[in-house]
This record gives sequence, structure tokens and C-alpha cells, in this order.
Amino acid sequence: MNASEILVRPIITEKSNDLEVFDQYVFEVAQNANKIEIRKAVEMAFGVRVEDVRTMVCRAEKRRVGRFRGMTRKRKKAIVRLRAGDSIDFFGEQ
Repeated sequence: MNASEILVRPIITEKSNDLEVFDQYVFEVAQNANKIEIRKAVEMAFGVRVEDVRTMVCRAEKRRVGRFRGMTRKRKKAIVRLRAGDSIDFFGEQ
């Protein structure tokens, strides 16, 4: 798998923005990707050095919209910590 298949999307929320102070970024990743593949994909896609990768599998949740019931999809998230001095600019501000 290449980097675009492993890294599905960055997760940008208030909580994940607070983690940027500690050089940590959150990504949604492919279900079958392991920590080594995630590390290489982030380093190759953004040109940074990764120090640590933590992963978690988020189970599907029940949701309801009006009278319709359903489930959200199951997903895998990765919290990536970069070395001091490295950062990722998602919005092109710098």
C-alpha cells in the first residue's frame, strides 16, 4: 500500500488541535495498516520525522436520523507524535 491508501484523512477537531502543542497529530488510517506502515506513510507524505505512533480501533455506533436507524462505520485512528521542531501544516498557512 502507498501513503495515500494508508492515510485516509486527518482528523481535525478541537481536541486534536490541542494535541498539536505536543507535536501530535491525529489521522484516520486504513483498517489493516500497522504502526510501522503508518510511520513510513506520514514521513513520506509530509517530510517529517515520526517519533511515536499510537493506534486505536473505534467501533461502529448506533445513530438515528428521524425515523431511520443505522450504524456509523468502524474506523481506525492513529495519533502520531513528531520529533521536536517538526510540524505538519494542513491548511497551508506557513
